[in-house]
Order: sequence, then C-alpha cells, then structure tokens
Amino acid sequence: MKLITFTQGGNTRIGLLEQGNIIDLSVAAPTLPTDLAALLAAGDAALQAAQEARGLGPHLSAQEVRLEAPIVRPGKILAIGLNYRAHAEEAGMTLPEVPLVFTKQATSINGPFDPVHWSEDSTSLDYEGELCAVIGKRCRRVPRERAHEVIAGYCVANDVSVRTWQMRGAPPQFTMGKSWDTHCPIGPAMVTADEVQPHNLQLRTYVNGELRQDSNTDDLIFDCYELVEFLSTAFTLEPGDLIVTGTPSGVGMAMDPPQSLVVGDRVRVEIEGLGHIENEVIHEPEDLRY
Repeated sequence: MKLITFTQGGNTRIGLLEQGNIIDLSVAAPTLPTDLAALLAAGDAALQAAQEARGLGPHLSAQEVRLEAPIVRPGKILAIGLNYRAHAEEAGMTLPEVPLVFTKQATSINGPFDPVHWSEDSTSLDYEGELCAVIGKRCRRVPRERAHEVIAGYCVANDVSVRTWQMRGAPPQFTMGKSWDTHCPIGPAMVTADEVQPHNLQLRTYVNGELRQDSNTDDLIFDCYELVEFLSTAFTLEPGDLIVTGTPSGVGMAMDPPQSLVVGDRVRVEIEGLGHIENEVIHEPEDLRY
C-alpha cells in the first residue's frame, strides 16, 4: 500500500496511490484521520481500514494534485552519518562502531517534487540519496528482532547538506549543516513495510540526468532494525518519526574536483519499489527573509 499526502483545491489530506491514480481516503474512509502521522497513531485498525479502501476509487489522477511530503511535520527526523561501507571509504573514515546520529529539524521537510533552496550562505550544497524509515508505533527499547513491528513503511529521501556549515569548526556541525529549510525532501509515498525488503533495494541518484550514486541498501553498516534498537534505547520513538538511514558513495563532495549543486540543477533520487523524488535547486526566495 502506498500512502500519500496531497493537496487539491486548497485542502491537504491523505490517500492511496494506485498506478498513477489516487484513492481519496477522506471520501473512501471518511472516519479516518486526514494526516498520515495521525493515521499511524490510530493503530493497526486504522491501517486496515485504509487497506480496505483500495478498491473504492480512484477519485483523482496524480496529475490533478500536489504531492506533499508523506509526513508533513514529523516529531523527530533522526539521520545517520557514514552508514554505507563504500561512503565511509570515499570519505577516508574508519567504519563507525556505533551509529553516528544527528537530527534534521522538522522545518527542513520538503515535498517530493518541490524546489530546494540555494543561497549565498549555502554555496557548498550537496545531495545524499537515502532510504527513510517511518515509525508507526510508539515504542521504547525495541529489540532488533522485533524492530520490523514498529516500522510502518519506507520512502525516498534526500539529505541535502551544506558542506561548509557541516564542516564549520571542530567537531563537524551536522545539525547546522543539514537542517536548512527545504533540505529534506521525502516521498513520493510511504510504502507500507509489508511490501518492502529494506535491506536489498537499489538506490540511484542523478544530477541533471548524470548518474552519481548507484548502490544497494545491502551495503548499510547498521540496518534499519539495528537503528531502531539503538535509537529506542535512549528515547521513545513515536508514529511519524523518520529515520533517514545514510547515503552511499558518490556524493558531490567526494568527487575530484568536488561538485556542488548550483541553481538550476535537478536532483533525482530513486529507490527500487519506492518510486522517486526530483527537486530543482532554486534561489532562496527573498520574501522568506525577515
């Protein structure tokens, strides 16, 4: 099941994506929440009701709506650095013994096809195609062998990074370098976990049609279930929280010479079975400034 958040006629709500068409859950199952995080928090019965709506439509074409980030306002965005073996090697770093965790702020969330902002302060802009796991249950101290029970689904993400801010000072400033507004596009849908084998998915990132990253999630150092176990040891995970699991080799910073994104570039990240996101780099709008 592919769950989406979309806006149509000025109204944002959730639906099911089926072969380019949308089943509007506000029509097919009007008693369900209209926010995906709230749907997950409502439990298995709510997800089952959404599943049963698959035959009740379609109501709209995907071309008639604006696809939003599946989780519009996550409570937590937990991101992992150096989590692919080949990426650690290209960065000249030893493999981490425990996950390297940082946060991206909720205001960095962006739609799957919305523009990413560039400014004179972020001239070292880089892409990082990543698999994103969406938490579906409130949980704490989850053992690895049960972690699959608390992951609702998966989507595509781009951990957009401002390298000069990330490397500003010592040690690196991961949160400041990776939390800029619009710098966490995700989508296009949350594909439910029952349809995904998360640790054997091909991931590719293109810049202006040029293949930059081409890897498989089987190169993850700490897989999705290990990450759930590690993170939930320290704090409670809640429905709608995101775990952005790390990027493979091929980032612009590691090229010779390094290649930063510029205005007009288009970055496409695709993951097998999950679809793709594609975002154009634009100047940060002046009207966003105080």
